[in-house]
Amino acid sequence: MKRNRHCKIVELIENYDIETQDELAEKLREAGFQVTQATVSRDIRELTLSKIATGNGKQKYVFFKQDDSHLGEKYIRVLKDGFLSMDMAQNILVIRTVPGMAMAVAAAVDAMKLREIVGSIAGDDTIMMAVRTVEDTHTVMEKIHRMMEG
Repeated sequence: MKRNRHCKIVELIENYDIETQDELAEKLREAGFQVTQATVSRDIRELTLSKIATGNGKQKYVFFKQDDSHLGEKYIRVLKDGFLSMDMAQNILVIRTVPGMAMAVAAAVDAMKLREIVGSIAGDDTIMMAVRTVEDTHTVMEKIHRMMEG
């Protein structure tokens, strides 16, 4: 039960700007979990959640994957080195790469663990990614553009 609740907490804070323990407890209750403020407080501590500023003087909880932070730059470098273009067909994202780089770019994107991506298939210079929804496809494209710029 605790593991399911922790997974739900991570999902909720990735999808909503949750500023307080009370807001998180309410979202958990809406999702069918019976929680108290003390349980939520303990979960926040166990998950080592942090708060970051969102603008307008507000904050939100975030979950940082601790051991993967140094790898992010490597994945982004592979993405930048191999990426040529991308386009979408409903909830399928198609990424074109430099010849021979599709598998490396797909592995880099997969390693980033974007929750919107269900899976990917790579050939020599083309990647097809199954994305959960059309809206999520736009989100993934935006995230990839930001990675390429930043």
